[in-house]
Amino acid sequence: MGANSNSHFTRIAELNLAMLLISTSGALGRFVNLSPPITIFYRALFAIGILYLFCKFRKLSFNIPSNKDRWTIFFGGLFLGGHWVTYFYALQYSNVAIGMLSIFTYPVITAFLEPLLLKTRLQLIHLLLALLVLVGIYFLVPEFDFSNDYTKAVAFGVCSALCYAIRNILMKKQIAVYNGSVLMWYQILAVGILLTPALFVFHNEQPEPNEWWAIVLLALLTTSIGHTLFLMSFRHFSITTASLISSAQPVYGIVIGIIFLKEIPSITTVLGGLLILSTVIIESIRSGKKA
Repeated sequence: MGANSNSHFTRIAELNLAMLLISTSGALGRFVNLSPPITIFYRALFAIGILYLFCKFRKLSFNIPSNKDRWTIFFGGLFLGGHWVTYFYALQYSNVAIGMLSIFTYPVITAFLEPLLLKTRLQLIHLLLALLVLVGIYFLVPEFDFSNDYTKAVAFGVCSALCYAIRNILMKKQIAVYNGSVLMWYQILAVGILLTPALFVFHNEQPEPNEWWAIVLLALLTTSIGHTLFLMSFRHFSITTASLISSAQPVYGIVIGIIFLKEIPSITTVLGGLLILSTVIIESIRSGKKA
């Protein structure tokens, strides 16, 4: 019992570390003023190199023998790229808070899609917790003005959430077979290949010298480490459980915004953050009892 409890705590800690690292994307994304397809292309380019060196260092096999698995991983990369690009559009049309929080409709989307796509049982508790997340998000951003760019930001955010939910579900069975770093490398490789035409479409755009460091940090912290840790968590949690626990990400993002962007949250933001964190605690305890 004690060993299982410690193991579960370690997995929860790793998942929350992944969320902390992924949440840096909001602040880092705001430092880059390029069109999102260009930003994500360079982010993928650096991450391809970083993860390749890591996999070689760990002597991990890149072999994917199943043709079906290859296509699944490719489509995972396609939806991951869609998630990143639309998320960065949401950031550009609004701010870190709106951009990050709008994609956190994805735990709700996941709760509905996972039973349909993976043939698992729909659990009422997941729907109730997902609803609590939405209430928390409402308090975090209580005044959406749909007459300005925030409308576009939320639309891009929800589209990003849908892409993220589908990608995570596609990867659920793959992570049980292949190493998480290798899976992430192949997906990012797909993102880089798919976004190569952006270099010609946005040929007048290149990162400024002070933007390169943000792109490198996006590739290293957010992508190579954060997303790989999150992907590996699928071995230990259902996609819905991991998604609900990851709802702490906007809270981390807001804290990073306070430190680096001097954005002080309102009382309603604090209330919304507490509601979201409550789902993290409830689901962590509930999933731990099953471990």
